[in-house]
Amino acid sequence: MTVVAGGASAARPQLIRAINGKVLLDHLRRSGPLSRTELARLSGLSKPTVSAALGTIERAGLVHATGQRTGVPGPAAILYDVRPEAGFILGLDVGREFLRGAVADLAGTVRSRMSVRTKAVDAMARIRELAGLATKLLGDSGISASQLTQTVIGSPGVYDPKVDTLTLTGRLSGWDSPAVLPALRDAFGPALMIENDVDAAALAERVHGHGRDVDSFAFVSVGTGIGMGLVLDGKLRHGSHGVAGEISYLPFAEGTGSDARDARKRGSFDASASAAAVVRAARRAGVRSASTAEKVFAAAARGDAVAAGIVAEEALLVAKAVCTVITVVDPDLIVLGGGIGQAPGFLDAVVDQLRILAPVLPEVKVSVLAADAVVAGCLAAGLDRAWQHVAARIGNSAS
Repeated sequence: MTVVAGGASAARPQLIRAINGKVLLDHLRRSGPLSRTELARLSGLSKPTVSAALGTIERAGLVHATGQRTGVPGPAAILYDVRPEAGFILGLDVGREFLRGAVADLAGTVRSRMSVRTKAVDAMARIRELAGLATKLLGDSGISASQLTQTVIGSPGVYDPKVDTLTLTGRLSGWDSPAVLPALRDAFGPALMIENDVDAAALAERVHGHGRDVDSFAFVSVGTGIGMGLVLDGKLRHGSHGVAGEISYLPFAEGTGSDARDARKRGSFDASASAAAVVRAARRAGVRSASTAEKVFAAAARGDAVAAGIVAEEALLVAKAVCTVITVVDPDLIVLGGGIGQAPGFLDAVVDQLRILAPVLPEVKVSVLAADAVVAGCLAAGLDRAWQHVAARIGNSAS
């Protein structure tokens, strides 16, 4: 009994040092660089305790002295900040036409960024292209794969843990094969995170876009596919089965571009309001050169009355989906993203319909994030996970 008690007593100071180190690390992450005095004030810890905890996280390689604060009364104070090289995150976006990626350090600074057009004709070829893109990104960053703390892939679909497979992968052919996840783990390691691509874009909106200013918002992406990322009380919500935000399955099928076969594959709303549906509606209405949704919108902007009618119908469909979101979760903000969601003039058309349909009208904005929004969201998710990994090192350095 004495040995056990002694062991517990010896472990307690080590645990306290580790906890204090994590507290300081959190303050440095959010507010650094900071001096010992500032850390003591922010944390409520005594200066000797702060000095001891700083020593702990310095030994763990997580912080370093970055300079001195001058121009204030008294001796110049040494400033401490997070050591960026303490961890690296790889973020990848799997798209139908493009693969995008970036590498960032623990301070969130992007070290390399790249986008390539995919030539893959099947899932395994796509994975090989992703691995090749990762190799180029790491080379440009000057780091090795062993230095990566976390890899996050933004992908269409929902992870089903019961069968360890991605489902509802939309137009990404073969991506729901049971062989995909094992192959991805072989290529990127067992700690790989998979995040839904629209959810990742919502995370980017939360960190870099309009979502910074509110607690709850819905990021509604309308383009090649349709999806939503839902942030409530500052947290991304996936739901009990991972399908929160899969609005492509809303039972709205009244659009003139709707297609029953497409609806069975990707959901009624997707089949009625995605870019492919806009093209179908335009062709059925006789719009010339309606090869892409972008061209349909351009024709409407030039005064083509038929194309304008297609765009107006699209705005009504999207407004109905947004109205559903408003009545269920009542967010502070709706952000429209995707090629259609960000099309010139489309926001105003949707808001005009919402004024008629919705019981209340929250603020509605167009995302200002570019095509690398999914990558930015993957880096944000990976950064949070990476901090959990590196913080675990503190316990080993507290003894």
